[in-house]
Parts: sequence; C-alpha cells; structure tokens
Amino acid sequence: MSLPPSPGPAPRARSPRRLTGLALLPAAVLALCMALEPAWAQQQQGRPARDQEAQSQDRAEKARDDARKFPADVTTEHTLDLPGRTLKFTATLGSIPLFDGEGGPLLAEIGFVAFRRVGGDVAQRPLTFAFNGGPGAAAAYLNIGAIGPWRLPMEKPAPSDVPVTVPNAETWLDFTDLVFVDPVGTGYSWSTARGDDLRRRFWSVDADISGLATFVRKWVEKNDRQASPKTILGESYGGYRAPRLARELQSSQGVGVRGVIMLSPVLDFAWRFQPRHSPMRWVSELPSMAAARGDATRGDASLNRQAMAEAERYASGEFMADLLKGPGDKAAVDRMSARVAALTGLDPDAVRKLAGRVDVSTFTHERQKGRVASAYDATITGVDPQPFAPGPHGDDPVLDAIEAPLSAAMTDLYRRLGWRIDRPYRLLNREVSGQWQWGGRRSAPEALSDLRDGLALDPNMRALVAHGATDLVTPYYENKLLLAQLPDLGGPDRLRLQVYPGGHMFYARQDARAAFRADAEALYRPAEAGR
Repeated sequence: MSLPPSPGPAPRARSPRRLTGLALLPAAVLALCMALEPAWAQQQQGRPARDQEAQSQDRAEKARDDARKFPADVTTEHTLDLPGRTLKFTATLGSIPLFDGEGGPLLAEIGFVAFRRVGGDVAQRPLTFAFNGGPGAAAAYLNIGAIGPWRLPMEKPAPSDVPVTVPNAETWLDFTDLVFVDPVGTGYSWSTARGDDLRRRFWSVDADISGLATFVRKWVEKNDRQASPKTILGESYGGYRAPRLARELQSSQGVGVRGVIMLSPVLDFAWRFQPRHSPMRWVSELPSMAAARGDATRGDASLNRQAMAEAERYASGEFMADLLKGPGDKAAVDRMSARVAALTGLDPDAVRKLAGRVDVSTFTHERQKGRVASAYDATITGVDPQPFAPGPHGDDPVLDAIEAPLSAAMTDLYRRLGWRIDRPYRLLNREVSGQWQWGGRRSAPEALSDLRDGLALDPNMRALVAHGATDLVTPYYENKLLLAQLPDLGGPDRLRLQVYPGGHMFYARQDARAAFRADAEALYRPAEAGR
C-alpha cells in the first residue's frame, strides 16, 4: 500500500532561464544521438562477429569437456598371494559426478580407485576414504605407496626408477575396504568451471571440504555402504582435511564417521607458518633435526626414543627460555649454539652466527658439504647442484625424485585394470596450490577444533595422528605440542600420536609401514566390535 501525495504549495511561475534550459535539453540529446550514431552502427556491425566468436569458444570448451568425461566404471577381480594369507578382492576404477544444484549442469567428475575384499558382509565391513594433500596431490601416494594391495618401492627414489608395483604385504585391505579419491585438478579429476569460478567452487579451503563431503555421501549411497563404519584418512594437507571432512559429513551430509587418521598433518597453519621472530618454529623443528642427526650417526632406521625425548625436553625447556631472552643475550646464545650444534651435527660457529636459530634450509644444505638433504626426510640426501649458492635451490631428493615413477605406475595401474584415459595423470598439480584460495578469515585455517569437537560429540570416534620423526615439512613435535592443549576426551586410546622412523612419507620404509598398519588396525577393532 502506498500513501497519497501530500498537498503542496501552489505552483510558481518558472523563470525564462529555467524554461530556456529545459527547452534546449531535447536538442542536446538529439545532437548527442546524431554524434553517437556512427559508433553505434559500427558496434552493431561488429556484434555478430563477436557473438559468433563467443559461440565458437563455447562450443570448443563444450567439446573439450565432452572429451574429458570419464568412461563407465570398470570392476575387475583379483587374487593376491601375500605372506601368510591369500587376498581376494575387486578393484573398481570410476568417478562420481557433481552437479550445480539439483538437476543443474555438470560441475565436475571426481575419480576414485576402490578396493573391496571378497567375502563376508560387504554392507557392514569397515570403509576408508583416503586423500592426499598439496593441495593439488592425487591419492597415488597413499594408494600404491602405502596401503593399497600393490606397492611401488620408494625407499631410495630416483626419477628413472622402473615403475613396477609389487604385492603389498602391509595393505590395509584385510581389515577395511579402501577408496582413494583424487580431488578436482588431480589424477584425472576435472571440472567444467574455470578461473574464479573454479577457485570458488573447488580450489578453496571451504569449497574443497564441501565438494569432497558431497563425493563421499554420493559414493556411499551409490554403493549401499550406509551401515559400514567409516574412516577418513588424510596425508599432509589431507591430514588437515580429515577432521574437517568428518565434521562436515556428520553435520551437513548425514554421514557418520568412526575414525580419523591424520598422516603427517598440518592441524593449525598458524603454528606451521610462524612469523620468523616467533620462537615456536625453532622449538617445533629442533627435535626432528636431532632425530635426523641421530639416524645418520647410527646408520640405521631405528629410532632412539630416549634421545628424542631428551631433545623434546630441551626444545620446550632451556631452548625456549633462551630464545625468549633474544639474540642480545650473549650467554643465552652461547648456550644454545653449543647444544644445537651437538644435536644437529652442524658446525658450532655456523650455529652461533645464526644465534642458535637453525632454519630448515640451513640444516638441509649445511649438514653434509656438497649434499642436500630432503625436507621431506632429512636422512635422504642428494648431490647439491649448486653447493656454493645461498638459500634453498634445486629439486627435493624425495618429493621431486618420486614424481615420475609414481605417475607412471599409476598410469600403468589404470591401463592394467582396463580404464584407459587419453590425458596425463596429474600426480602433483602445482596449478592447484598456486591458485588455492585460503579464505578471508582473520586467523589461519586450523582443524584442531574440528578434531576436538568431533571426538567430544561422538564417543565412538577414534583418531590417530601419525608422523615420521625426520620430517621437516610437518615436524612431529609441533603436533605433539598442539595435541597437548586438548582436554581429556575419554582416555588415551581415543586420540593417539605415533612417531615412526622416516619422514613425511615414512611408509616408504618397510618397518615404519608395518608399524603404521598395526596401529591403524587397532583403531578399526572398536568399530567392528561396536556394530
């Protein structure tokens, strides 16, 4: 309803000046239109060409998208002879489509590799969804590197390694079915979205969680696995995903999660990427440097747990206290320099010049002259291509060395299992990490709150945080300190931290891989008993 206009004063006679101005306006408009007519005509003449060009581009993009669509899912049957047992299972290579709303256009196809053990009640067998990190990494690392039925040997990687897989005695398929997921932009997974739309829908912190939660729910429904106890396994950035994904599934997709396994995770990015002057970065990294030094000294892959505990006590005790005194306190610098040099094996004078603050780049390039250690496993070294150049340079002896054989092995696995796709398998897509949208929050992303809240809400949930002792990318002591800040959530068996020999991908070592499998299997047993 509108109000009637209020009566106003009687109209006044308009001045000639105002009349003149109003009278000239139509003429001015007419002159302007006449002046613009040729340009308008040219625009109209050019519009059909531009429209045709846009339509041609749309058709080309649609043709490209049609060519990228996945073939139908393929399932094959297999029998694997392993030490002390024979494993019968099926392998399914396929995809789950994601749409823009109900009945909307196709947005993405997310590829997966699923393994299901034959026999028993399939509907209620434990089920694990596995994600790698990056962001921008495919799930091949966990699949043929760690827990799948076939494994690519990766103890001492080199780009020219023959990409031949072997039966994996440490596969988890004995106690859980496995689904390895490649997020959009990794593996063969792809999206129709581009540019800002792609980042908004998939390549951002929150959109990534939302899209992957939708994938999990649709996969569960498609395969009738609602009754299966479910576990989320994530490595590195995937370890950040895991607790957040578990919460998202429970809160918005109606899918409960019994287990969360975080392998070499970042649980709080504010802690991982501390400002240079914060003492916490030096505290969290020192025990891993000491573990690498001890490993190199012994010449084996075992861990000296007592020495690790001593390094931890020093890092969060005397070392932290001396760091807080600042580099102006010469006595504190002298104390730190002597002890840090002894722990890391670095030259004492070099450590003193750094005021006892040894960063990862210095440690990996100075520990052995002419060699460079991997930040992903500081016990693995390669030739330093620029031994006299300052700062970080060159390829990583682990991450970069393994990329070619792992990519080739996954491509071969797809071929052998009958799923041929005519485009490269993207093991590590750096475009994803380069364009990743970290959000506009005032604080950095963290998943510790989701882990805490998930465990508090669901008494059936259990969690395992797994680290390699000599990983300098995500140091184990950082998460040990973080997890110590959580309240009692129902006993130590509900949330465990385990540290194994090795680095970021500690499962490359047979002893660490076997120990990790045993710890994971223990986490699944309560889920089976509680069904």
